[in-house]
Amino acid sequence: MKLYFMGICGTAMGNAALLLRSLGHEVLGADTGVYPPMSTVLAEAGITVHEGFDPVRLEKLAPDLVVIGNAMSRGNPEVEWLLDTRRFLFKSLPAVLHDFVLSTRRNIVVCGTHGKTTTTALASFLLRENGRAPGFLIGGVPQDPPVGTYRGGDGEPFVIEGDEYDSAFFDKRSKFIHYAPHIAVFNNLEFDHADIFRDVADVQRTFTHLARIVPRNGVIVLNGDDDNLRALGPMAWTRVVRVGLGEACDTRIVDFTESPAGTEFKLLWRGQPWAHVKWSQPGIFNARNAAMAATAAGLALDPANPTAFKLDALPRYRGVKRRQEVLLATPALTVIEDFGHHPTALAETLQSFRARFPGAILTALFEPRSNTARVKTLQAAFMRALALADEVFIGPVNRPEKLRDDERFDPEAVAQHLETQGVEAHYAATNLALYDQLAANVFDAKKSGGKPRVVVFFTNGTFDGIIGKLVTAAKAAAA
Repeated sequence: MKLYFMGICGTAMGNAALLLRSLGHEVLGADTGVYPPMSTVLAEAGITVHEGFDPVRLEKLAPDLVVIGNAMSRGNPEVEWLLDTRRFLFKSLPAVLHDFVLSTRRNIVVCGTHGKTTTTALASFLLRENGRAPGFLIGGVPQDPPVGTYRGGDGEPFVIEGDEYDSAFFDKRSKFIHYAPHIAVFNNLEFDHADIFRDVADVQRTFTHLARIVPRNGVIVLNGDDDNLRALGPMAWTRVVRVGLGEACDTRIVDFTESPAGTEFKLLWRGQPWAHVKWSQPGIFNARNAAMAATAAGLALDPANPTAFKLDALPRYRGVKRRQEVLLATPALTVIEDFGHHPTALAETLQSFRARFPGAILTALFEPRSNTARVKTLQAAFMRALALADEVFIGPVNRPEKLRDDERFDPEAVAQHLETQGVEAHYAATNLALYDQLAANVFDAKKSGGKPRVVVFFTNGTFDGIIGKLVTAAKAAAA
């Protein structure tokens, strides 16, 4: 079948295109701003990527099916032509994944406000390390497993990241509703995606819809410490297994510690020892991701007792790019990039780095870029999170012209508030201007007072290239 991906260079779209190409379909697509690494990976797989959107070209290509990514909207010339002519069948990406991949598999669907990508990668990695050949689709660039997507062996589980965001401009259901869960992992639940959800109750509603399609012989693996998930109430139609710190949890995380040497914790299954983990991944949040992944993957292989599932590979797990990824590590300066764009994620990461880098100056840069971070809804929570740093640099709001003044995140107000809390805070009208302020601190020995400095960039975008600019300048200064 000839499949045309509209918006093919997004991480999820690109990995899905690679997956369907591996299943034997002819795959091609189009996008704007076509550049590596995704364009290179697609080309290596024999997938043609066209620059820009052109209805005349699309008509000549004559695909059997058009896959429309959720970044596409009304006004796109190919979208408008398809709606006018109905020349070719079109579907959302989640619907295509269901029809071509998931409808016949026993799927582990990993959901939650935070940690989806890491938990999906961990479950896939652990299944492979236990000698299985799972299929998987990861919404990021994992280092383990070494690819973002794989079809897997016949009869093997399929692990997929289940996003609560909507499926397409014409299908406002959450993506994960399409994913036919056998095991649904509910990592956590908070208010996010302010552009499509009204409040936390609205987010809970869509998670309840997912829970209701887990079969009676399936499992919901639930974060037992999360109040918003507990508020979903009993789910008597299927089995619920709880993971967390509390004594009522089936899988418990105990004896967690973090230091410059790494993190260490133990896992218990119903009070009995399962694993003692020492690894390099930061924070209690990653320990929880590991516990959720291990429990889901273990139950997929043995529904009665997951402890036969071996976890001794965890110390070798290297993580996902842009998730607490260390880009530079010297005695004087560490530079880290993190995809965090929600206040809880920022707070948990900064708390972890306090333990990981004791005595260091903790410098946080934040780009208000996501649809939730751009508005004032969680501004007070961002203030509390950023107050955990010693220095804060706040970039400009992405696409400010799309927001009213009274609804837009206010970097100046946040910086002023942080100053009253004893935190040195800066903001700038452009990210390049922000970089100049940052460099004045980082490369001034007097500012550091001989202390090491940890600089962490929080963004779900590119920060206009200033992350790489800092790393390059630091390496040049060291040379």
